[in-house]
Order: sequence, then structure tokens, then C-alpha cells
Amino acid sequence: MEVILKENVEALGKIGDMIRVKDGYARNFLIPKGLAIQADGRNVELLKQQREAVKKKAEKQKKEAESLRDVLENAVCSITARAGEQGKLFGSVTARDLEESLKSQGIAVDRKTICFEEPIKSLGEFTVSVKLPLSVTAKLKVVVLGEE
Repeated sequence: MEVILKENVEALGKIGDMIRVKDGYARNFLIPKGLAIQADGRNVELLKQQREAVKKKAEKQKKEAESLRDVLENAVCSITARAGEQGKLFGSVTARDLEESLKSQGIAVDRKTICFEEPIKSLGEFTVSVKLPLSVTAKLKVVVLGEE
């Protein structure tokens, strides 16, 4: 029997795969548990439509992520923090600080997507990566200034 997987099933396939399994396995396990549906003409057409819709949605999300990447790479994030005599900060610059700075510039970024290669604990210019959806990564320029 041919079935279309509705969920990832280990050792069988991923969502949307059309596979051939034994009749009893499909009728007694896959279909009742909601892991698959029978691959008849209507379901195959529905699968094709869903794949096209998912593909269009992914393309749209990729374009949005790339436009946000362009905005982030042109933005400069300025942070003012208290520092000691030799330019070392009392504490460090966090993802929350960067999120708030970007929000004040009108750019919405979740702090969980901001990745530091190493903690920012001194004054100066740094580059931080921001991981966006669909494997798009932006480099954000961060300038840390001392309070006067």
C-alpha cells in the first residue's frame, strides 16, 4: 500500500514522502496514529498543492530574511556602558542590550538569534552575527562607548 507521511517517521521517511509499506502496517499503525494517509488520487493532488504552498511561503520568508539581513548589515548598534580606566567594562554587553538598541532604531530582532563569538567586555568596535530564518546570517556592527 502506498501512503503519504504526515509526520517524520524514523526509518521510513520525512513529512510529505510517498512510500510503499505493507498493508497491515499502514492500516494498523500508521493511519490510526495519524502518521500517514492513504495515497489515493485526491490525497496526491492535495500533497502537490501543499508542497507548492510551502515552497512559496519559504521563498517569501527567505526574501524577508534577506531584506532584514541587508538592514542589519547597514545598521550600527551603539551601546554606552560604564568602563574602567583601561577601557574594560564593568560587566559585559548582552544580547538584551543589543535588542533594545535595535528596537530603538525600529528594527525588530529576537535576542535569542544574536550570537557572540566571545563576550564583549571592553570599549571599541565589534562584529556580532545574527541568525535569521532559513540559514540567513547577518553581521551586525556594534560600537561600545564609555559613559562620561
